[in-house]
Amino acid sequence: QKIPKGFVYLENIAPTIKSELRYLSTNNFIGKPISGYRSNCIIVTMETGKLLKKIQQELLKKGLSLKIFDAYRPQQAVDHFVKWAKVLEDTLMKNKYYPNVSKSELFKLGYIASKSGHSRGSTIDLTVINTTTEKELDMGSSYDFFGIQSHYSYKKISKKQQENRMLLRNIMVVNNFKPYENEWWHFTLRNEPFRNTYFNFLVN
Repeated sequence: QKIPKGFVYLENIAPTIKSELRYLSTNNFIGKPISGYRSNCIIVTMETGKLLKKIQQELLKKGLSLKIFDAYRPQQAVDHFVKWAKVLEDTLMKNKYYPNVSKSELFKLGYIASKSGHSRGSTIDLTVINTTTEKELDMGSSYDFFGIQSHYSYKKISKKQQENRMLLRNIMVVNNFKPYENEWWHFTLRNEPFRNTYFNFLVN
């Protein structure tokens, strides 16, 4: 497909960045592939892609690499989340992703929303891996875990886990990304180009 002007397939400019598009698989908080995801490709705005490339070059010198779980997210995927959140008996992945949160509270607590910055193309969910082992650095909670354990400032994790979170946060912030306090993996480009536009083209 032809993606909109101003967007880029990340592999075309930063091919060494790893990806595991969780919403393409069943390994996510719903437990099923999500609407709008057709292939394991990372799509971002051009400005976001250029900065991710720069960050990746810095990390590679340390034997590390970025790994992206989600980037541009179609509005239809967000709609899928909202529809799922209203079916309270569908709790297939509760034990893994939201063991301490009632599904009925997901909206109120801000874990699910009808609009997402991801649909504007300049928000990414990511972590850091060791390039030798290809293992993710231990961040003290898993990606998309709904709970205070995922808050950046959560203190009941080890010193090493805190350092790993700080490593990711610092390199992103220095490169003009804004962190989200409740999710250590979530960052948005500060001067995003499509501030008020929510796209719905496929991840394909």
